[in-house]
Amino acid sequence: TESKHRRRGGDLKTRSTELGSAVTGSPLTAVFLASTTGKKSIVLPSETRKELAKQAKVTKEERRAQIDERHKYLISRLADGIGLSEQQVEEAIISDDKFQLTEQFFAPSGLKKLLFFYQDVLQEKSNASSRSDGLTNSSPQKKLFITMGSTENFTGTCAFFLRTSDKVITASNVSQEVNFGIFDCTNGNILQGLEFFLSQIMIPALKSQQNWGAVKEGLKNSQIQDFLYSVDKFVGTLSSSRQNIEDKIQLTKVDIDIYVSNLQNPSDYITAG
Repeated sequence: TESKHRRRGGDLKTRSTELGSAVTGSPLTAVFLASTTGKKSIVLPSETRKELAKQAKVTKEERRAQIDERHKYLISRLADGIGLSEQQVEEAIISDDKFQLTEQFFAPSGLKKLLFFYQDVLQEKSNASSRSDGLTNSSPQKKLFITMGSTENFTGTCAFFLRTSDKVITASNVSQEVNFGIFDCTNGNILQGLEFFLSQIMIPALKSQQNWGAVKEGLKNSQIQDFLYSVDKFVGTLSSSRQNIEDKIQLTKVDIDIYVSNLQNPSDYITAG
């Protein structure tokens, strides 16, 4: 029995070694290892980079073939709002790993919103700038990408699409069923961006609104007037909060290394204290 256990253990060890060798040879293994080691900018072997680039190209062309009038409407609005060409926007969308969110947005009872961030993102430079320690140099570059809005820090411009109903979004109704807006928070100043968006865009639009649905009196209705007053009041509170935050006291960061680097015994600690 003991010899059987040893033999089985040896077989398992051999198979594990063979499996490890096979997996290590996989082109995606380096990516997995990079993600688990905490190093975000690992230099991959040239064969792996070529394989990944080939797979990415195939995926992009498959997505490009899916582009229809609904996507083109989104692309057109984004290009106009952000200041990019439609070709640049299309390339960014089909290269995005969250591309499927667009399909979920179009679906009946689908996503209520579709968000895009356009802001500085660390990008790897070319191989020529690779460092000897195996990491690549990175520099911030403007990038347009799809987001859920909860995982990335918001430091630039947010372009958003909002559905007005649970209908399926088609090429014929996309312009009626989807609203588009821009929320500018350059340098991460979110409160200022929100204040500007509400005071300069939303409130003027609401006050010029003629059709209020079932409310026939429109702006003369007391509930509509109360609503607009509440929005005005909220913007005023938002402005006060922003100014209070901007006027806050900034405590200077103190480098304590110069005080503790030469501490040798308890009396030194007492003196430093």
